[in-house]
Amino acid sequence: MEPAPDLGPWTEAALAAALFAVDPVATGGVALRARPGPVREQWLADLHALLPAGMPRRKIPLHVADGRLLGGLDLPATLRAGRPVAERGLLAEADGGMVELAMAERVAGAPVAYLCAALDRGEVLVEREGLALSSPARLGVIALDEGAEDDEHVAGALLDRLAFHLDLSPIGIRDLGDGPYTAETIAAARDRLPEVHIAGAQVDALCAAALALGIASLRAPVFALRAARIAAALEGATEVSDRQVTLAARLVLAPRATVIPYVEPPETEPEPPQPEPPESDGESKSEIEDAPLADQVLEAAKAAIPAHLLAQLRLGGGRRQRARSIGKAGELRHASLRGRPAGVRRGELRPGDRLNLIETLRAAAPWQRLRRSEKGVRSLFDNENGARPKIEVRRDDFRIQRYKQRSETTAVFIVDASGSSALHRLAEAKGAVELLLADCYVRRDRVALVAFRGQGAEILLPPTRSLVRTKRSLADLPGGGGTPLAAGIETGLLLADAVKRRGGTPLLILLTDGRANVARRGEGGRAQAGEEALAGARRVRAEAIAALLVDTSPRPQPQAKALAEAMAAIYLPLPYADASRLSAAVKATAGL
Repeated sequence: MEPAPDLGPWTEAALAAALFAVDPVATGGVALRARPGPVREQWLADLHALLPAGMPRRKIPLHVADGRLLGGLDLPATLRAGRPVAERGLLAEADGGMVELAMAERVAGAPVAYLCAALDRGEVLVEREGLALSSPARLGVIALDEGAEDDEHVAGALLDRLAFHLDLSPIGIRDLGDGPYTAETIAAARDRLPEVHIAGAQVDALCAAALALGIASLRAPVFALRAARIAAALEGATEVSDRQVTLAARLVLAPRATVIPYVEPPETEPEPPQPEPPESDGESKSEIEDAPLADQVLEAAKAAIPAHLLAQLRLGGGRRQRARSIGKAGELRHASLRGRPAGVRRGELRPGDRLNLIETLRAAAPWQRLRRSEKGVRSLFDNENGARPKIEVRRDDFRIQRYKQRSETTAVFIVDASGSSALHRLAEAKGAVELLLADCYVRRDRVALVAFRGQGAEILLPPTRSLVRTKRSLADLPGGGGTPLAAGIETGLLLADAVKRRGGTPLLILLTDGRANVARRGEGGRAQAGEEALAGARRVRAEAIAALLVDTSPRPQPQAKALAEAMAAIYLPLPYADASRLSAAVKATAGL
């Protein structure tokens, strides 16, 4: 058994570029997470040096129009000729080559769907503006992700269709070096690739590793298989080795992991010898031979899981939880005057709307010959003498520009200041809240503070950006008395409702041990207090408010976990944690 390759971050990234350069279409592409700078530019320059000189390369800007991306009506030529004239789009122009998608973390909706369709079918179908076109578009995609660590991410549908997910953030300028391959080696590998074969046992090992890592998509093991074949072609071989299989698992499967794989430890006592199977039955013998390779591939992928992803998996978080509207940015909302462009819509031009002139002319252009032949139909832009303009635009052609912008996030901290919490973790909770408040202040998010103790709950601080006021209110928070948990949740809900009415996105962060013993009316009784707390938690779920419950008890309590399930909140038990660890865990889980 060959050992798994141990590569540095830059060498691994350079190797992924070489694998992509051999066959961009088969690998789908690379999701490159890196801020603009010398490291990213060096990687792109090395990749371009490996590609053939005549290979088509196109750059897709962030707010590319559908017509330019897919092809369609050539507006200037159509207006000059008076009849529809078609043009090729960027995807068709890149057939047989690659495209670079700028700021891919901000691309969503129709452009993502068009890219995914091109990657799946290898062609572009256009049926718009009076045209019906089909153009080949077999290409690879370099998705440039410039988002911060917990900010926006590339759309999951596009990520699933790209073989390699690279993160150049940990790589510094001093780590850069020469790539392991040259353009001549890439060209030779491209010619040798059709002759490379992979064994069935190696395919089974890749599929088993993907299953153990919690990867649901079937594309991942297919991409790993293709990467292993390309790696063998780069080394001048026609048969894939076990080392190349483990390399493919590191590059393709590890960044997609959603669970930490568990490998059963070896038996301490040797098993008694089994009888030799007959020659005709080779199944059990094959399984025995395949088991070491499967374990080797899984261990290689496990060792290559990125550190930040590994931390999220250990906390029980991951991409599924980040997909909820919990975290740094508020929900996306449509706007009419400002924000990021989000396409156009057909409709009446009302006060406050912005007319997209180019798309309006594009919608009107196919109908010019028909409109000129009409008699007795008055156009919107006819002059007083009845003369018609060269370009006739009607109300049905109007295309209104749409925008989208993120709403402001308000983090509502609901702190348990009762006697049980004060005895256990109130000091740590105060320190963690103060650290989280400082992060919110840096992002210019609003924060609010609710405390419950004794007979009820009170708003210590309404939504504000003032860090000084928040710290002062938190420092003056006393501890002791009963636990009116239902009153605390109800008060937090009132603040969240007020935030939603103003167009913001609320986030509830509840720090408690879950031991409710005071009902909403201030009466004692654990049973009634617990039922009222669960009822308030169900209201949080019903109103679809993002929430996080931090169990501040020294030992995780079933009451707190049941409360988190009732409110559809992320449950985070943190026994024996100080303020800094509590703050780090909350930020990692909630994306703050």
